[in-house]
Amino acid sequence: MPGPLLQLWLLTFLITVHWKEKLNRMKTFGYTIQNDRQIDFDAADKKLYRYVAEKEPDINLCIFCGTCTATCSAAEFKNMSFRKISLFLRRGLTENLKREIESCMFCGKCTLVCPRGINTRNIIFNIRKGIEEYEF
Repeated sequence: MPGPLLQLWLLTFLITVHWKEKLNRMKTFGYTIQNDRQIDFDAADKKLYRYVAEKEPDINLCIFCGTCTATCSAAEFKNMSFRKISLFLRRGLTENLKREIESCMFCGKCTLVCPRGINTRNIIFNIRKGIEEYEF
Protein backbone atom coordinates (compact mmCIF):
# COMPACT_ATOMS: atom_id res chain seq x y z
CA MET A 1 0.00 0.00 0.00
CA PRO A 2 1.51 3.38 -1.03
CA GLY A 3 2.15 6.00 1.60
CA PRO A 4 -0.22 8.96 2.21
CA LEU A 5 2.01 11.41 0.32
CA LEU A 6 2.04 9.20 -2.76
CA GLN A 7 -1.73 8.78 -2.54
CA LEU A 8 -2.18 12.55 -2.33
CA TRP A 9 0.17 13.12 -5.26
CA LEU A 10 -1.62 10.48 -7.36
CA LEU A 11 -5.02 11.97 -6.55
CA THR A 12 -3.80 15.49 -7.43
CA PHE A 13 -2.30 14.22 -10.68
CA LEU A 14 -5.51 12.44 -11.74
CA ILE A 15 -7.65 15.49 -10.94
CA THR A 16 -5.26 17.77 -12.85
CA VAL A 17 -5.28 15.50 -15.93
CA HIS A 18 -9.07 15.20 -15.76
CA TRP A 19 -9.60 18.98 -15.55
CA LYS A 20 -7.06 19.71 -18.28
CA GLU A 21 -9.07 17.49 -20.62
CA LYS A 22 -12.27 19.27 -19.65
CA LEU A 23 -10.68 22.68 -20.15
CA ASN A 24 -9.40 21.70 -23.59
CA ARG A 25 -12.88 20.53 -24.56
CA MET A 26 -14.40 23.76 -23.21
CA LYS A 27 -12.09 25.90 -25.31
CA THR A 28 -13.61 24.53 -28.50
CA PHE A 29 -17.18 24.96 -27.28
CA GLY A 30 -19.24 28.13 -27.43
CA TYR A 31 -19.56 31.16 -29.61
CA THR A 32 -17.11 33.66 -30.95
CA ILE A 33 -17.78 37.27 -31.83
CA GLN A 34 -17.29 37.60 -35.56
CA ASN A 35 -17.91 41.25 -36.17
CA ASP A 36 -17.71 44.23 -33.90
CA ARG A 37 -21.14 45.68 -33.18
CA GLN A 38 -19.86 48.63 -31.22
CA ILE A 39 -21.23 51.93 -32.48
CA ASP A 40 -18.53 54.43 -33.32
CA PHE A 41 -20.22 57.78 -32.82
CA ASP A 42 -17.07 59.63 -33.88
CA ALA A 43 -17.15 58.03 -37.33
CA ALA A 44 -20.82 58.89 -37.88
CA ASP A 45 -21.71 61.77 -40.19
CA LYS A 46 -23.59 64.22 -37.98
CA LYS A 47 -24.23 66.76 -40.74
CA LEU A 48 -27.90 65.81 -41.13
CA TYR A 49 -28.47 65.69 -37.37
CA ARG A 50 -27.02 69.18 -36.95
CA TYR A 51 -29.20 70.45 -39.82
CA VAL A 52 -32.38 69.04 -38.25
CA ALA A 53 -31.44 70.19 -34.72
CA GLU A 54 -30.86 73.70 -36.06
CA LYS A 55 -34.31 73.76 -37.69
CA GLU A 56 -36.09 71.95 -34.85
CA PRO A 57 -34.15 72.13 -31.55
CA ASP A 58 -36.90 70.20 -29.75
CA ILE A 59 -35.42 66.98 -31.12
CA ASN A 60 -33.06 66.98 -28.13
CA LEU A 61 -36.05 66.84 -25.75
CA CYS A 62 -37.13 63.37 -26.89
CA ILE A 63 -37.15 60.82 -24.06
CA PHE A 64 -37.81 57.84 -26.39
CA CYS A 65 -41.05 56.93 -24.57
CA GLY A 66 -42.71 55.51 -27.71
CA THR A 67 -46.03 57.33 -27.36
CA CYS A 68 -45.68 58.67 -30.89
CA THR A 69 -45.11 55.18 -32.28
CA ALA A 70 -48.13 53.81 -30.40
CA THR A 71 -50.48 56.28 -32.13
CA CYS A 72 -48.81 56.29 -35.56
CA SER A 73 -51.03 55.09 -38.41
CA ALA A 74 -48.01 54.16 -40.51
CA ALA A 75 -46.57 52.12 -37.64
CA GLU A 76 -49.60 49.81 -37.74
CA PHE A 77 -48.85 48.70 -41.29
CA LYS A 78 -45.22 49.55 -42.04
CA ASN A 79 -43.47 49.07 -38.68
CA MET A 80 -42.42 52.73 -38.65
CA SER A 81 -41.07 54.13 -35.39
CA PHE A 82 -40.07 57.69 -34.53
CA ARG A 83 -37.76 56.24 -31.89
CA LYS A 84 -35.84 54.41 -34.62
CA ILE A 85 -35.84 57.52 -36.78
CA SER A 86 -34.34 59.55 -33.96
CA LEU A 87 -31.71 56.91 -33.22
CA PHE A 88 -30.75 56.53 -36.88
CA LEU A 89 -30.45 60.30 -37.16
CA ARG A 90 -28.22 60.56 -34.07
CA ARG A 91 -26.04 57.65 -35.23
CA GLY A 92 -25.68 59.02 -38.75
CA LEU A 93 -27.29 55.98 -40.41
CA THR A 94 -28.83 57.83 -43.34
CA GLU A 95 -29.62 54.76 -45.47
CA ASN A 96 -31.73 53.27 -42.68
CA LEU A 97 -33.22 56.69 -42.06
CA LYS A 98 -34.35 57.06 -45.69
CA ARG A 99 -36.16 53.72 -45.57
CA GLU A 100 -37.82 54.54 -42.26
CA ILE A 101 -39.18 58.00 -43.13
CA GLU A 102 -40.70 56.88 -46.45
CA SER A 103 -43.69 55.52 -44.52
CA CYS A 104 -44.64 58.76 -42.79
CA MET A 105 -48.01 60.15 -43.93
CA PHE A 106 -47.57 63.49 -42.07
CA CYS A 107 -50.92 63.03 -40.31
CA GLY A 108 -49.61 64.68 -37.13
CA LYS A 109 -51.00 62.20 -34.59
CA CYS A 110 -47.52 61.75 -33.14
CA THR A 111 -47.19 65.48 -32.53
CA LEU A 112 -50.54 65.63 -30.70
CA VAL A 113 -49.68 62.89 -28.19
CA CYS A 114 -46.02 63.68 -27.49
CA PRO A 115 -45.65 64.29 -23.73
CA ARG A 116 -42.71 66.65 -24.35
CA GLY A 117 -44.58 68.65 -27.01
CA ILE A 118 -42.10 67.84 -29.77
CA ASN A 119 -43.23 68.61 -33.30
CA THR A 120 -42.28 65.20 -34.66
CA ARG A 121 -43.98 65.81 -37.98
CA ASN A 122 -41.80 68.87 -38.54
CA ILE A 123 -38.69 66.87 -37.60
CA ILE A 124 -39.47 64.21 -40.20
CA PHE A 125 -40.18 66.94 -42.75
CA ASN A 126 -36.79 68.55 -42.01
CA ILE A 127 -35.06 65.18 -42.26
CA ARG A 128 -36.51 64.71 -45.75
CA LYS A 129 -35.49 68.25 -46.66
CA GLY A 130 -31.98 67.70 -45.29
CA ILE A 131 -31.56 64.45 -47.21
CA GLU A 132 -32.49 66.22 -50.44
CA GLU A 133 -30.28 69.22 -49.65
CA TYR A 134 -27.20 67.22 -48.68
CA GLU A 135 -27.91 64.54 -51.32
CA PHE A 136 -27.44 61.53 -49.07
